[in-house]
Amino acid sequence: MIPIRHYADRDIAVFGLARTGRAAGKALAAGGARVHAWDDSEATRAEAQADGVTLSDINARDWRGFAALVLSPGVPLDHPEPHRVVELARAVGVPIIGDVELFAGAVNALAPHQRPKVIGVTGTNGKSTTTALIGHALKEAGKDVRVGGNIGQAVLDLAPLHAGAFYVLELSSFQLDLVHALRCDAAVWLNTTPDHLDRHGAMENYIAAKRRIFDNQGAGDWAVIGVDDAIGARVCTELMAHGARQVAPVSSGQALSKGVSALGGKLFDALGPRADQVYDLALAPNLKGAHNAQNAAAAYAALRAFGLERRVIAAAFTSFKGLPHRLEDAGTVSGVRFINDSKATNAEAAAQALAVFPRVYWIAGGVAKEGGVESLTRFFPRLAGAYLIGKAAKDFARTLEGHAPVTMSGDLDHAVAQAFADARKSGAADAVVLLSPACASYDQFRDYEARGDAFKTLVAALPLAPPVDASAG
Repeated sequence: MIPIRHYADRDIAVFGLARTGRAAGKALAAGGARVHAWDDSEATRAEAQADGVTLSDINARDWRGFAALVLSPGVPLDHPEPHRVVELARAVGVPIIGDVELFAGAVNALAPHQRPKVIGVTGTNGKSTTTALIGHALKEAGKDVRVGGNIGQAVLDLAPLHAGAFYVLELSSFQLDLVHALRCDAAVWLNTTPDHLDRHGAMENYIAAKRRIFDNQGAGDWAVIGVDDAIGARVCTELMAHGARQVAPVSSGQALSKGVSALGGKLFDALGPRADQVYDLALAPNLKGAHNAQNAAAAYAALRAFGLERRVIAAAFTSFKGLPHRLEDAGTVSGVRFINDSKATNAEAAAQALAVFPRVYWIAGGVAKEGGVESLTRFFPRLAGAYLIGKAAKDFARTLEGHAPVTMSGDLDHAVAQAFADARKSGAADAVVLLSPACASYDQFRDYEARGDAFKTLVAALPLAPPVDASAG
């Protein structure tokens, strides 16, 4: 835990008591604050109290006495409309911050020579893999590394701050919306496509939230930014023109005169005076696909910013195990391979998985993002069948009509059984059942992790049978 001492002997409100809220409440209490924590859910309040968080109904208190409101990133700040606690705080001028801002304040309170290194990673897709890859490489290099934020542990649940440590943090747009003082020694922005617009109200607000990852950087800091989309290319140009920091463009489709490129399955380092081939991505079994090429390029640039040797980075990329629920091999049953890509909660993320496999039995559906799966039409010829679940099933079926065989499975249990039966019947040597939902999970599951775990459990329970020989007649 990282104790937060800035609010010692002051009253502070914490609203939203899931993972980050509970961690914030305990860290503030450890630092001497009088914590008033609350959540709209009675069940969540009970879990938080059992975890040692002090409850106090902040709806019934005089808000003028609060030094700040620590808001869970899952609580609406402005769109579709501010939550009532946001309006209460604003009415009396109480600052609204998040757990990452508490972390930033704790870092900034240290003398410069006592501060750890902070690496922030954001982007619409690829954040978790890139964060984990950077953390893995730093550990392989013998560094004292803590990985968390929007992945794994909440940032305030990580080990206490000290010089020489590296904090590698995945940062969502919701978290970045609540920061003001965060300074990243290396800030990574991978890519930007429309996402979470219901929470940000407009694309320009989403972009503005992401861009905050570069705020407060100085001459010794690094900005690593993907330039394969127009937004990233524009922001990169603006950052270079401003000149306040070092800028490393990264691409998985362009040969860059400066930066890091992934081309033809090879990684090229042009951060110096010339472009050198530094790694063959074919050596990294858990970094398949163009999206992972971009992730690897960004991770490489961030690691070079801290002086890691090329050979150390290369060895770490080769030994990287990948992430659960992101193109995770869930096993092979009767000749049919199962891939758990439950973390693909939007169409752009699902596209990255569909691009890897030439022929798939695709399980998709849940709570769709804006635009559904219309952007995936270029991958429909790869579908041996689509097995649709959740609220989005009917809309997805309309989009897929005439392009691929569709089965309205309804739920994951039926989808796995039906996809397995069809894949096995095909007798294809490379049959793949892919769970890549292109949707949020909360119509049928608590989160994407619960959905992925359920998929793996269902696969493990499938009956074994000899593979079908498609050549037999």
